[in-house]
Amino acid sequence: MSWGTELWDQFDNLEKHTQWGIEFTEKYAKFVKERSEIEVNYAKQIRNLSKKYQPKKNSREEEESKYTFCQAFQQTLSELNDYAGQHELISENLTQLIINELSRFLQELKSERKSHFHDGRKAQQHIETSWKQLESCKKRFERDCKEADRAQQYFEKMDADINVTKADVEKARQQAQMRHQMAADSKSEYSSYLQKFNQEQNDHYYTNIPNIFQKLQDMEEKRIEKLGECMKTFADVDRQVLPIVDKCLDGMTKAAESVEPKTDSKQVVESYKSGFEPPGDVEFEDYGLDMKRTVSENSLSNPKEVKEKSTGKSKGKLWPFIKNKNKVRFDFSHLPPEQRRKKLQGKIDDLNKDIQKEMDKRDALTKMKDVYVKNPQMGDPASVDPRLAEIAESIEKMQFEVQKFEVSSINPNPTSSTPDDDDEFDDEETLPTIGTCKALYPFEGKNEGTIAIAEGELLYVIEQDKGDGWTRIRRNEEEEGYVPTTYIEHKRKLFCRLIERE
Repeated sequence: MSWGTELWDQFDNLEKHTQWGIEFTEKYAKFVKERSEIEVNYAKQIRNLSKKYQPKKNSREEEESKYTFCQAFQQTLSELNDYAGQHELISENLTQLIINELSRFLQELKSERKSHFHDGRKAQQHIETSWKQLESCKKRFERDCKEADRAQQYFEKMDADINVTKADVEKARQQAQMRHQMAADSKSEYSSYLQKFNQEQNDHYYTNIPNIFQKLQDMEEKRIEKLGECMKTFADVDRQVLPIVDKCLDGMTKAAESVEPKTDSKQVVESYKSGFEPPGDVEFEDYGLDMKRTVSENSLSNPKEVKEKSTGKSKGKLWPFIKNKNKVRFDFSHLPPEQRRKKLQGKIDDLNKDIQKEMDKRDALTKMKDVYVKNPQMGDPASVDPRLAEIAESIEKMQFEVQKFEVSSINPNPTSSTPDDDDEFDDEETLPTIGTCKALYPFEGKNEGTIAIAEGELLYVIEQDKGDGWTRIRRNEEEEGYVPTTYIEHKRKLFCRLIERE
């Protein structure tokens, strides 16, 4: 159906309707813009969430990253970050393909609509002007006809009056003829203009206005078609990222499926295994014989006696490689054998990585020097030598460190000291006592850094268990070391009461 034929008399309504169409398109563009902003904000929140839960760079987080469920969570966070990127892409495509496109289209649409309605008003004004001119011709013809009729009547009256002179009759006759001629001219003009107006009116309502309204109809249909395309694009923008979103979700699912409880349980063993053997059978003590107990409840007040009744195995000075109790023990001699071996291997691996980096730098500088040798204009080959010397020295030092750690990892007693070493650190500050404990089981303390204890023996606690299953204790001023935490019972309150009595 054509607006030009069906709505020929609805100029004002079409003007309102097309204006409403433009406003609706602007509203839709605003809707898409707000959706785009939502996608940007959502992506930002997702990225912030992913960043918030990313593992921190510390030893605890590094330890946790060994477990499959921690690795799965890290992979999930990584996939979630990529997932956020797809929502940013949605926002970008909505802006480029719809918002910017509609903005340009609306400008053209408004300009085109303005032009069509300008032509429509111009045509309307022209036909209204022609109508006024036709009305003017019609009124003039009507007036001239009345004037001619009155002049004719006056002539006939004068001609019938015997008292009127011939001259007056002739004058009336001429006046009547002139009025008849004027009426005839007005009639001819009115008839001609009427014919012209009818043609213009026919052109106006059957050609000009239909053409203008058809252009408006085409414009409106183009607007509606554009809106439909944008709405389809609105859906397609989401659909285009679905494959990537599916991959992100598949990645999360794959990460979840990689969780291995048995592997994580094994990792717990690897992380905390000490390498010590469980305690042996408790020997029978025959109180019927005339003998003294190995350990007395008074061992706290008589440390020398305890020393004599103990296994007789003196460990000597515990920490021969440090001068201060707060100094880091780089040989990890304070750790149980298994944990010590892992720490040493970790240091070896780190050093080997650093050595490789230095070697890469050395190779790059060597190539540069070769280029300078072949092309002296590019640089002085000798200028590279100092840096090569520094790198060589650095590699040599790190290789020496690797050798030391490798020897320490093989040697079961890395911290064995000579009498001279003990003498060097005799003045080391003694750790304060923080409580007491009672030995529940005997412990032989065969490994370096540990101390032998007997069942029932009362001892001083100088360092609490820090999560590795070992507690540091002291028997007297000279004997101290680590024992399994499960082998002792803390007696801090008892110790407090003993102090109060004293």
